[in-house]
Amino acid sequence: MKLDCALTGFLCRSLMQNSSFILIAVVRPWLMIVLCFLVPAASVLAREKSSKESYGMGLIVDVPASEQELLDAVRAVADDGVIKGSKEYNKDEYIAGAEIAADSPAFPKWTGPGKVFFKIKKNTLDPRNFKDTNDTGVLAVRYIVQPRDDKNTTLRIDAVFVDDFHHREHLSNGSVEAGEYKDIQDHVASIRLEKQKTSEDEKVHQQELAAQELQRGRNAKAVEAAITMSPGETLSDHVQKLRHELVRVTKAPGVQLKSAPFRSSSSVKALSAGAQVLVLIKTPYWFGVETESGEHGWIYRRELEPLP
Repeated sequence: MKLDCALTGFLCRSLMQNSSFILIAVVRPWLMIVLCFLVPAASVLAREKSSKESYGMGLIVDVPASEQELLDAVRAVADDGVIKGSKEYNKDEYIAGAEIAADSPAFPKWTGPGKVFFKIKKNTLDPRNFKDTNDTGVLAVRYIVQPRDDKNTTLRIDAVFVDDFHHREHLSNGSVEAGEYKDIQDHVASIRLEKQKTSEDEKVHQQELAAQELQRGRNAKAVEAAITMSPGETLSDHVQKLRHELVRVTKAPGVQLKSAPFRSSSSVKALSAGAQVLVLIKTPYWFGVETESGEHGWIYRRELEPLP
């Protein structure tokens, strides 16, 4: 009797500690064996629910960017030739050889608002992070850009693998969507940096143009004063004064006639040593000049000297 009670207690404790087991009990009267398979239904349902929730959810996010910025970023990522967040048969960090596409049969036709992009990789071998894949097939990523407001744009990303043999859909666990979104974020940041740089360069350029215009006005007054003959001045003396004021000579061979008053600007031509140029515009660092053969451009002040 004590043995029966001890055995019963042991079996009860085992039942409480295990979610699924085979219970074989020897119960009196004499050698009657009872075989029970106990699988709690609640545990099975919980696992099935968890499995469904972890695949096929996709990604929907509001991106703090204008619609045009996000469209440019998504288009660039869709056309970059790789799919992040997965790999074929554990051999690469990502899947290469993908192509941008106008549509994909892996997804139903989109009839909602926004613009749609696709990236597909054919003959993909057993891609990681998709449910129950062990075959070759087509891996497809869909991006949907939807306008929201002036500062935010909604982005949807979905990924699916369709095997070639059964033509079944294998859902993503979200890794591909997250990897592609990271690339899109990087592209948005690059686009903004480029816009900021362009804006700053344009601002500097406008300031330089304004300074040049101001200096041009001053130069016009100086030229007007220079060409006015002083009382008692002979014509020959006046011509010599004008040449001294308005003509400069290159100091060395290879002086570059620039298209704009910047070191980085393109060169119009190289001048020989002693070449004479007519000064049309003066700035603190540059002369706007005309060459003897009629070309116009800019020469750094230190590369010119007055006539002897």
